[in-house]
Amino acid sequence: MNVAYVRVSTIEQNEARQVEAMKEHDIDKYFVEKVSAKDRNRPKLREMLEFVREGDTIYIHDFSRLARSTKDLLEIVEELKEKKVNLISNKENIDTSTPTGKLMLTMVGAIAEFERQNLLERQKEGIAIAKREGKYRGRKKVAVNDEFRELYAEYSVRRINKTQFAKALNISRPTLDRMMKEYVDSISG
Repeated sequence: MNVAYVRVSTIEQNEARQVEAMKEHDIDKYFVEKVSAKDRNRPKLREMLEFVREGDTIYIHDFSRLARSTKDLLEIVEELKEKKVNLISNKENIDTSTPTGKLMLTMVGAIAEFERQNLLERQKEGIAIAKREGKYRGRKKVAVNDEFRELYAEYSVRRINKTQFAKALNISRPTLDRMMKEYVDSISG
């Protein structure tokens, strides 16, 4: 069976270019997701890895769609190798069923991770310069408001859990934890 894994990093991005590139491979099943590849914790990736069987071939647009770190990429490839599933990357023109493909995969993965680390380093340097020049203030702090207080009341009587609470406010769990601590401190002291 020919399987395609298509991934874009955000909901706003469009996967059409990758899907179009897969048409030449007579794909039987697509696994498409819109999520960052910073780790392997991706629902469609897990679903695809469980779905494929011996003799199947997975097609990807490029290796960065599958993994952002060499470690994750090589772990995924090893898992596919154990299941006797081939991996073919359009952009890099690499087929893991060949010795040359296996060697190239290792090299491409190392280069991709190197590029990502350089990008993060440049980003840190840029933020440090902006902070020094007083141009960077960080993310705007989310304040306790009426909506927070209403949801906190719901949370207090266990009508909603923390995940639902954070989602309703469109904030992360750590931000919610900080806000809850500040709120409790303000009403108790």
